[in-house]
Amino acid sequence: MEKKILGILGGVGPLATMMIGEMIVRLTKAQKDQEHIHTIITNNTSIPDRTAYILGKSEENAVPVMVEDTKRLAAAGADLIIIPCNTAHTFYDELSDGSPIPILHMIHETAARAAKDGAKKIGILATSGTIQSKVYQEACRAHGLEVVLPDADVQNKVMAVIYEQIKAGEPVDLAMWNDVEQFMTANGCDRVILGCTELSIVKRELGLGDLYLDSLTVLAEQAILACGYELKGQ
Repeated sequence: MEKKILGILGGVGPLATMMIGEMIVRLTKAQKDQEHIHTIITNNTSIPDRTAYILGKSEENAVPVMVEDTKRLAAAGADLIIIPCNTAHTFYDELSDGSPIPILHMIHETAARAAKDGAKKIGILATSGTIQSKVYQEACRAHGLEVVLPDADVQNKVMAVIYEQIKAGEPVDLAMWNDVEQFMTANGCDRVILGCTELSIVKRELGLGDLYLDSLTVLAEQAILACGYELKGQ
């Protein structure tokens, strides 16, 4: 398979962008610099908040800014784009239509991985925008998975972890996270999707176990394969 140059459309959020870049390097089977993926990263922090727009709290649409970034990445030589932001995939069709090169679909890949891993009842932790858009619910049900969503109280805690802790550069409140996990396990989830890239950072900080399926890790692995490289250990 011909090797492809990878474009990362980042800034959504900035730390998740840097994290997936590191993930890709660590997960690629390579013995020297020249065997790693040629990667072009834009970490555009001026992209408007996707959740605020979906929830009607902002009139700033992220799509035009992100489409321009797809064009910048393509002009710089990228053959394939990934976007380390689950909520942005609410606009996947618009972004894909406006992009000169293909965009890997993070949410479809994550739902497919959950099904492949044998999950039956899947919890979804994501921004309120992602939950409202139903992109994860539809993708999971398409793969025969039963979906569990947080109740209002738990969703508020998830949003606090995302916006008031991770995005704000603050440590994760362990007691708050334990409440989230207890809700999911009490409702019979055999896997829980971390459907927000800020929650991928929670997984690393708290050392979360195999209950959790990290969408950022799935995206990194699928990007490696799509670019014609091998995963480490395979």
